[in-house]
Amino acid sequence: MNGIAFIDEYLNIGFTPINLLNRWTSRVKTFMELYTKTNLSKNYKIITPISCKIQDLLLAHSKKYIDYVRKMGEKGTGYLDYGDTPAYKDVFDKARLACGGTIILAKIIINRKLKIGFNPQGGFHHAKKDAASGFCVFNDIAIAAKIFYNNGIKKIAIIDIDGHHGDGTQQILYSERILKISFHKYDPPWFYPGTGNIYELGEREGYGYSVNIPLPDGAGDDLFIYALEKVITPLLYYYKPEIIIGQMGVDAHIGDPLVGLRLTSASYERFIELVSEISSKFSYGRFLGTGGGGYVPETTARMWSLMLHKLVKNEDIVKKLKDKDEYTISDAYKITKFKKEITHLAEKLSEIHGINFS
Repeated sequence: MNGIAFIDEYLNIGFTPINLLNRWTSRVKTFMELYTKTNLSKNYKIITPISCKIQDLLLAHSKKYIDYVRKMGEKGTGYLDYGDTPAYKDVFDKARLACGGTIILAKIIINRKLKIGFNPQGGFHHAKKDAASGFCVFNDIAIAAKIFYNNGIKKIAIIDIDGHHGDGTQQILYSERILKISFHKYDPPWFYPGTGNIYELGEREGYGYSVNIPLPDGAGDDLFIYALEKVITPLLYYYKPEIIIGQMGVDAHIGDPLVGLRLTSASYERFIELVSEISSKFSYGRFLGTGGGGYVPETTARMWSLMLHKLVKNEDIVKKLKDKDEYTISDAYKITKFKKEITHLAEKLSEIHGINFS
């Protein structure tokens, strides 16, 4: 069985500034419309989320921070951070419900009653142990990883394809042997959050388990797929994950107003092909997906639908959901520089883990 976490309240949840809130909630509405129109209901049943428990939040966040969010939600004004993440009324309860979708899917996967799960109101990868950040309040990805780990699933691979670096997930799990892979635009200090270069590899037990793919401004499908095939594929075959968690943000798609990358459905389809290949070999087909960024509602919902149909091999529907123009090419000088960086990353990972990337 496969499942999608959804409850009507998800149509009204968002932690963005007010000018982006409609874009955020419209994505979920459009996705659920496609759930019906493209017959996703044939392969995915609706799982009703419940608010995550405080003990779940404590797996990734400090009690002081959790209490702070609760207090700000009662107040209902101001910001949870430096000015990105508003303290809307009841933000504490709404964030717990959003994260609850990811957590309930994780727990059902652990009980082997679910193979593939997706939460369109998940993917809050900027939230840190002690702070909100970048429209993210509680880090459902890190919490889910901890829940898997505490239930005997030790080899966990997180693959984040959002256009922004998964800095919160990396920070919370930086010293742990949980594989964290992040594709993102990297153009510091001007592009948020300014982290995620190839030298951020982890620390202590987690050294070599943070892997960043920093894409240059305007990068196309060619660079994304190159890194996916040259570095991430052999890395995943080496690691042999027992579960894959995907942050399936779509703001790296061409035309998204917040990022400036130029991916098309070719990248998202290739990503899911790899997820399917690895999960079928090492994790009994288990995959937990979350939403993430994406600020063109129709495109975001369509790419989520494409990836979910691809996972269950509904190829006829996948074809209908693709972009009309696929496979973008990056500027020549950016290709050369990027490939040098990726080669250096592969050499470093080979030195740490003994992987053959040739």
